[in-house]
Amino acid sequence: MSVTILGIESSCDDTSAALLRDGYLHSNVISGQEVHRNYGGVVPELASRAHQQHIIPVVDEAFRRAGMKKEEVNAVAFTQGPGLLGSLMVGTSFAKAFALAQDVPLIGVNHLQAHILAHFIRDPDKKEEDIPSFPFLCLLVSGGHTQLTVVRNYLDMEIIGETIDDAAGEAFDKCGKIMDLPYPSGPVIDKNAREGNPLAFEFTRPRIEKLNYSFSGLKTAFLYFLRDKVKEDAQFIEHHFQDLCASLQYTIIDILMNKLIQASEQTGIRQVAIAGGVSANSGLKNALNEAAHKYHWNVYVPKVEYTMDNAAMIAMTGHYKYLQGEYSSLDVVPKARFRY
Repeated sequence: MSVTILGIESSCDDTSAALLRDGYLHSNVISGQEVHRNYGGVVPELASRAHQQHIIPVVDEAFRRAGMKKEEVNAVAFTQGPGLLGSLMVGTSFAKAFALAQDVPLIGVNHLQAHILAHFIRDPDKKEEDIPSFPFLCLLVSGGHTQLTVVRNYLDMEIIGETIDDAAGEAFDKCGKIMDLPYPSGPVIDKNAREGNPLAFEFTRPRIEKLNYSFSGLKTAFLYFLRDKVKEDAQFIEHHFQDLCASLQYTIIDILMNKLIQASEQTGIRQVAIAGGVSANSGLKNALNEAAHKYHWNVYVPKVEYTMDNAAMIAMTGHYKYLQGEYSSLDVVPKARFRY
């Protein structure tokens, strides 16, 4: 018997719905929110209001593209957390209403766990060699989270390292804001870093115990560095923009890779994956491939469309939870902080 899962994602500023049948993706619709660019970051109240406007049209479009009817759905999976509480409430409420109306199971999903399981989404371009085997290490790098996880099975994961303050994505965006770049700044920095010298400027690297990360010190060091340089040359950023982007990106990636290499050495695991929005960064992918050659890793990088917040990964996680009978009750509540 086929298993069809409707996935709903609303953790931040993207409203998304997807339909997955037996692990194969049939539709994945995402509606973004351009309004936040005017504020240099996501405004929670505006995000939740936009989700209310987008959720029904997005779900309707997902069904249309998949050529499916709501009666074919076996369960609805939704992002329970972590994320912005107001945004999560919109997706949670819709999922509850759908589950109740269709009399199907409701499945709460951890957004970060779903980013990792995006590697298992099946589509026409997917090859068996593109799918990691267990156990594997996953470096999850997004705007709000940075984690190192040992993945032993689809629903058996252990966090062995994480940021103690800012995430890597935040470091890109906050340093970009210092240079007066639009939000999000990561793609702009990545593009310009390709033309710059990554060794032009040296920035602080934190000394954090074990496998944990810290990026707040780098952000502060970058701020003070530019403050002093601009005093000497008011056009310093414009004159050295590409070198600044390259040096900043090199530093962030070096911090990420250093801990990932340590994790591989400590665990003995050479199956290594990345996930989350920052995994689309070209510098990170190049560094991962270089490490793969040096340390004999098998590396796995998700397709770009699965690195961003999307409902396909929520539906994929829901698929495995459905098979295990891990359902949520109708009194389930969203969680701004939610560990797996």
